Amino acid sequence: MKTHSVRLVLLALALGLSHWAWPQGKKLTLAAPSGLWRAEITAAPTLSYQVIYQGQTLLGGQPRLHLYQGPVLGQAAKLQKATPRTMQQTVQPRYGTQQTLADHYTELTLRYTENYDVVFRAYNEGLAYRFVTRWPGRLKIKHEETAYALAQDYPGWFSRVRDRNAGNSYEVNHEKMKVSELDSGFTYLPAVLEAGPVKVWLAEADLTDYPGLYLQANGRPQLDAYLPATVTQTKISGWEAGNYEGTAKRFVPYQKLATDRTDFIAETAGTRAFPWRVIGLAAQDKDLLNSHLVYLLASPEDPGSDFNWVRPGKVAWDWWCAVNLTGVDFKTGFNTQTFKYYIDFAARHGIEYVNLDEGWSDQEDLLQVTTQLDMPEVIRYAKAKNVGLFLWCIWHVLDRQMEPALDQFAQWGVAGLKVDFMDRDDQEVVNFYERLAREAAKRKLMINFHGAMKPTGLSRRFPNVVNYEAVLGLEYNKFSTKCTPEHCATIPFTRMLAGPMDFTPGAMQNVNPRDFRVVNDRPMSQGTRCQQLAMYVLYHAPLEMMADAPTAYEREPDLLRFMAQVPTTWHQTLPLAGQLGDFAAIARRRDNQWYLGALTDGTARQLEIALDFLPPGRYQLELFRDGANAHRVGNDYVREVQTVSSGQKLQISLAPGGGWAAKITPLP
Repeated sequence: MKTHSVRLVLLALALGLSHWAWPQGKKLTLAAPSGLWRAEITAAPTLSYQVIYQGQTLLGGQPRLHLYQGPVLGQAAKLQKATPRTMQQTVQPRYGTQQTLADHYTELTLRYTENYDVVFRAYNEGLAYRFVTRWPGRLKIKHEETAYALAQDYPGWFSRVRDRNAGNSYEVNHEKMKVSELDSGFTYLPAVLEAGPVKVWLAEADLTDYPGLYLQANGRPQLDAYLPATVTQTKISGWEAGNYEGTAKRFVPYQKLATDRTDFIAETAGTRAFPWRVIGLAAQDKDLLNSHLVYLLASPEDPGSDFNWVRPGKVAWDWWCAVNLTGVDFKTGFNTQTFKYYIDFAARHGIEYVNLDEGWSDQEDLLQVTTQLDMPEVIRYAKAKNVGLFLWCIWHVLDRQMEPALDQFAQWGVAGLKVDFMDRDDQEVVNFYERLAREAAKRKLMINFHGAMKPTGLSRRFPNVVNYEAVLGLEYNKFSTKCTPEHCATIPFTRMLAGPMDFTPGAMQNVNPRDFRVVNDRPMSQGTRCQQLAMYVLYHAPLEMMADAPTAYEREPDLLRFMAQVPTTWHQTLPLAGQLGDFAAIARRRDNQWYLGALTDGTARQLEIALDFLPPGRYQLELFRDGANAHRVGNDYVREVQTVSSGQKLQISLAPGGGWAAKITPLP
């Protein structure tokens, strides 16, 4: 065979061939359905690939899976057959940013004599590959070589961490630097590279029973895999807590950190599919704002599963504002009156849930409720008001008490759990995510993971996993200066590539960075109030927090109405404009209503947005924009209502650290 292109794949399919024999050492070509890029693959004796975009080689690799005291898969390989396949189908997520997703790819499965396959998939959006083993019994995996050899020393955006033994919660600013400057430690995924005409982003998908992937460079223009080994010893770590009046400070055992590890990364089933290694491609920065590759590569729901009860929505959150209500006739704290007030607030404004964060229970015993809180009464009251409750807990305490605690929560009738401080993604903790998702689903409980690893698609298999933190979010304003407008304009292009992101927006005290102060119990945000509002449209979060106090929101009824009504799941998403780290603008549709959001870094900007995505007709546009003095007083904003037409162009002015948000409704 002399033709090395996807045409060969299509010809084989047309002739009804299930595979073709391929001489050792020859190259195969797998092209994206659009033909815009291709992968050239050498199957044997040394497995390797290169990604070529519009004639330019971007990167390549030599995947290897080192078995413990066994062969190295991908090395000295003997190819049995190569099987091509094309897929063109439509996927309908239960919820997300699109009502339907086009699952269109070409695929090549390489079968080797040593009882394993390597599967390559080419989407228009990028390449993915994975190992699939067919060994009896169980396997120990010594190491995995996932090295990305780069054509150049590309600049990139990395969330760099130096200490491998510290808790890894993915709560780090992204830094822009050349790959070779990533000189120590490792970077979380996703990482984004600026590779000439295209952005390349690296991630993983369908992570189960295996450790999470990190990348490290060690001063070279190459990114190598680091995967944490299995754990043999742990220690409990924590700090004093007690932020609320009447709550004594005490040591809280938040983290369960690894102190000793084995010399292998996983022990797992011998017959299984390993995680996908993902190489995404985006021709324009704005394309990064609406990626679904990780979701499409994830395992679907188990046959016969029932997730019709899962209900995403908005959440009134207690912890960020330290339950500091004003103008009420009772002392706020973790008591029955406070949470009845939160429930009334949620019911008045159509907010689906109230979160009871740290303080509702004994931190080391989830079956012991604090004496200040009449939990049966709070639950009764919430049910009467048709408001669901989420309960916060520490992961390793829940892990120890999983069955009795989940049974108790189900008996109470709570909606779900906010599970915190995993801060690891070795095999043990990755398995905890799946085990909890399964056990919670049996009891119709939703899960919001905090102190978490990045998403890898578990929400597709278990839609009751509605959100992940894994981001330096609004909470950092309580104790640091790291949550800057630049950071807020970066994460929709980086962290959000992996999936839903619980940034927890909604600050009502907004200042420019010069005036910002760290005040734990009276927190503020860097940037304008309209930037916070825009996050409800821009940031994908099926379970979305309203972080500030109910009494703060109710002083701004127009703004509160917008926040409470903006959907958390969507039927259509259109990225409008963007530049990584600088600004972003997006349009999202739910039914026949559109919402638009835009935000910028510390630089004031003028954007032009064309309404050419609207069907012909006239519409009401309700918008919130930065006021004339928002650059000085972040709380300054203006609400306007206009009539607009399809195709009309909007001129948007963003203050430094500013934002813009709008709702578009068809007129009769």
